[in-house]
Amino acid sequence: MGDREALMLTEQGEVRALFPLLGQRVHGAALAYLDNAATTQMPLPVQDAMRHFEQRERANIHRGVHTLSQRATDAFERARHDLARFVGAGAQHELVFTSGTTDSLNMVAHGLSTAGMHPATLTPGDEIIVSGLEHHANLVPWQQAARRSGATLRILRPDAQGRLHAEDLARMLSARTRVFALTACANATGERPPYERLLAMAADAGALTVLDAAQAVSHRMPALQALACDFMAFSGHKMYGPMGSGVLAGRRTALERLEPLRYGGDMVAWVSATEAQFADLPARLEGGTPNVGGAVGLAAAAAFIERIGRDAIDSHVCSLRAHAAQALAAIDGVTVLSPETEASAIVSFVTRDAHPHDVGTLLDERGIAVRTGHHCAQPLLDHLGLGPTTRASFAVYNTHDEVERLVASVADALEVLR
Repeated sequence: MGDREALMLTEQGEVRALFPLLGQRVHGAALAYLDNAATTQMPLPVQDAMRHFEQRERANIHRGVHTLSQRATDAFERARHDLARFVGAGAQHELVFTSGTTDSLNMVAHGLSTAGMHPATLTPGDEIIVSGLEHHANLVPWQQAARRSGATLRILRPDAQGRLHAEDLARMLSARTRVFALTACANATGERPPYERLLAMAADAGALTVLDAAQAVSHRMPALQALACDFMAFSGHKMYGPMGSGVLAGRRTALERLEPLRYGGDMVAWVSATEAQFADLPARLEGGTPNVGGAVGLAAAAAFIERIGRDAIDSHVCSLRAHAAQALAAIDGVTVLSPETEASAIVSFVTRDAHPHDVGTLLDERGIAVRTGHHCAQPLLDHLGLGPTTRASFAVYNTHDEVERLVASVADALEVLR
C-alpha cells in the first residue's frame, strides 16, 4: 500500500473504522484523539488476536506438556520471531519481552551497573553519556546506575532550538565512555536527532549504545542490523498494541553482559539450595510468567503496521505534523517547539499568557484530546527555558480536518483565556 492509498484510507474512514473507540463523542463533540505519543489506540485486528489467545490458548508457557501450554508457547515464540523481523534484527541479535520501554531501559541500566554473573560493566571512573532530549525513563535509570557504580553521568546538551550536534558528542567521547543513551525522537518536542550518526560515533569510540525507539518504531526507521545499536527499547502501547507490553532487542553479546533484573522461575537452568545457574538468552532476562497475551498483541500490532506500510504511515503523520506546526505558529502568542523537524508525529507548543493545562481543558471541551505538562522530560524543557507545553501527536487514523479543529480551538482557547 502506497502513501496515497494510506492517506485515502484514512480520509475515507476505512482505517478509522478499525478503531471503534474513535467513533464516540466527548462533551457532545466528535472525538479527535491527538495524544498518540502517550498511547495509541488499538485496532480490531490486534484486539481479535489477543481475544483468540485468551479464549483458545491461554496457559503458562515453557513449563507444561499439555496441549494448551504448547499452543501458548508456540504463540509466544512466534511473536518473538515476528517482532525480530519487524525491527530488522539480524542473526547476531536477540529479542527479550518486557513490560515496555521503561522496563527495558531499567533492565539495561541495572544490568550494566550491577555485579553478578560477571563483574559490572560500569565501574568508578567510567562515563555514561545521555542526551538532553530524553524521557525520564532514559535518564533516571542512568542517574541511579552512575550512583550505584561510581561512574560519571554526562549530558549531551541540545542547542537553543533543541537540536543535538555530532561535533558536541565528538568532544565528549573518550576512552572512559562506556555507555551512550539516546532517543530516536524526543517525546516532549518532536525533535528527531541524527541518531544513526550519533550511535555510530559512540560505537566507534568503544561505548555500548542504547536507543529509545518508543516514538519511532511504528514509523519509518532503519533496520536494527543497519544501526550501530547494542540495545533498542520500545513499547506496545505506542505502536497500536497493548499496554504493559514491550521489547528490549539488541546484540546478543551485549545482552549477555546484563545482570538479570528479576530472579525466579523460567530464567534458570538449574537451582540448588545455595546457588543457581541462569538459563541462556532470552529466558535469562524474562524471569516470571510473561505477558503472553501482550506479546501476541504486540506482534499483531506489528503486522497491522506492515499491512498499511511504515513508509505510508510515516508520510501521513509527518504531513499532519507539518500542517499543525505551520498553522499553530501563525497564531499570535503560540511558539512551536522544533519547528523545522520534519520526520516526526509530534508537535509541542507553548502559549503566551495561557497555562497549557487550561488550554488542554478547553480543547477537551471540544472533544480534542491532547497532552499537557512536562511530558516526563522536565530537564529538557527547563534547558530550553519553556516550562510545561501542550502537545498534539498523530497516528495513522488522524486527519487534516482534525488538525484544522485543533488549530481553530487553540486560537479560540487563547481568546477565552486572555
